[in-house]
Amino acid sequence: MQEHVRYTQEKFLAGKVLLYGPVMAPEGAFGMAVFAVADEAEVREVLENDPTVLGGLNTFEVCPMRVGAAQGFGLAEKQ
Repeated sequence: MQEHVRYTQEKFLAGKVLLYGPVMAPEGAFGMAVFAVADEAEVREVLENDPTVLGGLNTFEVCPMRVGAAQGFGLAEKQ
């Protein structure tokens, strides 16, 4: 899991991941991330190379999303 965190943080710092973390669902926790990528193939490439996916510990599901609006930390600084 330490390699997973390092890998995800690397993608975050590169601007490929906008936010990530565990979702504490009543049925059991799972991870979620929002990606900023050109297409589904790019996000699949990132996820398929995650160390926990390669090691058989985690699986993933891709659900495309259209952003209606967004706000967050640091957005005003980037404008």
